Parts: sequence; structure tokens; C-alpha cells
Amino acid sequence: MSAITKLGCGLQGLLDRLNIFDFLAPLALRLYLAPVFWIAGMEKVNGYDGIVEWFGNKEWGLGLPAPELMAFLATATEVGGAAALLIGLGVRWISLPLMATMAVAAVTVHWHNGWQAIASAKAPFGSEYLGPLAFEDASGAATRLERAKEILQTNGNYEWLTEHGSFVVLNNGIEWATTYFIMLLALFFLGAGRFVSVDYWLRKGLCKG
Repeated sequence: MSAITKLGCGLQGLLDRLNIFDFLAPLALRLYLAPVFWIAGMEKVNGYDGIVEWFGNKEWGLGLPAPELMAFLATATEVGGAAALLIGLGVRWISLPLMATMAVAAVTVHWHNGWQAIASAKAPFGSEYLGPLAFEDASGAATRLERAKEILQTNGNYEWLTEHGSFVVLNNGIEWATTYFIMLLALFFLGAGRFVSVDYWLRKGLCKG
């Protein structure tokens, strides 16, 4: 065995010993996603009638069939899913309807806006690379953003308004929905993780054989 091979195997062995902390990855995913879905779900709860109307309206909404049922399922999935992710209960199961929710949102709400969640005129890839996923009107977004800044600088306390960050133009593309979908996909295969989840202790107690 060459010196390089020995070094590589030694480094791999070092990384393998870190597997005792492998529960941290699914825990981090769960703790990140739980408030995301809780906030989204509670917004639907607080504006439930409007959500039903938006789901069903074909002129300015999504035009989905059975909007009452769809709104209920989306709300229950997000609120219940947030709680399940937080405590690590049925994580692999709840990941499936949450992924479905993200897929539906990406296709029905965000797809026509392209990839970017936040519009940027300095995006590294244009339409010739990303096709329908590109943000087609980057120059227009930049113009609107500059105009908004001018208005705020003239009529408002711009330094206070931008104290914790710059103003942006929301593009509302599929970027965030896709990101959450991928995180949920990872949880579907990883599970809730060891030690800090109800799933772990239930399995440990019920599946000893």
C-alpha cells in the first residue's frame, strides 16, 4: 500500500469516526424546516377563507378543483408537518405530503417566474443556460429596484430602513420550494435521526427484534 493510499484510508477512517454525530444532520434539517412550515400553515389558518377562494378562483387564483378540500389538506399538512418535524415523529411519512405540497406550489405558483426567489440582475446564468428556469426580466427588476431606492432615499430614512439589509425585489421563482423539497427528500431517506427524535425511541422500543 502506497503512502498516499495509507493517508487516504487514514483520513477516511477519521471521517468515519465522526459518524457518531450523524444525528446532527437530520436534526438540523428538521429544526430548519419546522418554523418554515409552521409559519406557512398558520398564515393559511389565519386567512383560511381567502386561501380557499385563492385556491379555487380561475381568474386570479390557482383554479384548483375542490378548493375547500385542497386548502384543508395544505393547511393541515403544513401545521401538522411542522409539529411532527419539531419532535421527530413520523418524519419519513410526513415528508411525503410535504414534498407533494412543495411540488404543487412550485408548479402552480412559482414555475412561471423562473428559478430565482429574489430577482438579481447579476445572476451568473442567463436564459441561454437555464432556459425556462432563468429570470427573464433581470434588467426590469434592476430598474424597479433602483427607482424604489430613489423614492425611499428621497422620502424616507433610508439608513434606518436598510440598517439590517438592502432592499430586494421578490421574483417568487421556484428556488425556495425546490430547496425545501430537496431537504425533505433527504429527511425521507435519512429519517428523523438518532437520539433527539420520537421516531428513534419508538423504533428502539418497538422494533427490538
